[in-house]
Amino acid sequence: MPTYQYRCTECGTDLEVVQKFTDDALTVCPDCDGELRKVFNAVGVVFKGSGFYATDSRKSKTASTKSASPAAEKAAPKTEAPKVEAKSA
Repeated sequence: MPTYQYRCTECGTDLEVVQKFTDDALTVCPDCDGELRKVFNAVGVVFKGSGFYATDSRKSKTASTKSASPAAEKAAPKTEAPKVEAKSA
């Protein structure tokens, strides 16, 4: 269940309450019977790994940003899979 933060508009008391999504929002301050308002804060999000950036998931518009440069292709020898011959019985 999520934790919601409320602040009283009268006395400034901060209150954190664990509620279900389906529960109604609190409206009355338990200290002074003033009006409670939900407090919304920025959420700290950390993206780790690949696939979270525009350059990771989209194809480039230019050919100069290919994954392997022509020089790298020349340096890396091409290997072929070994050929397997089927023996007849």
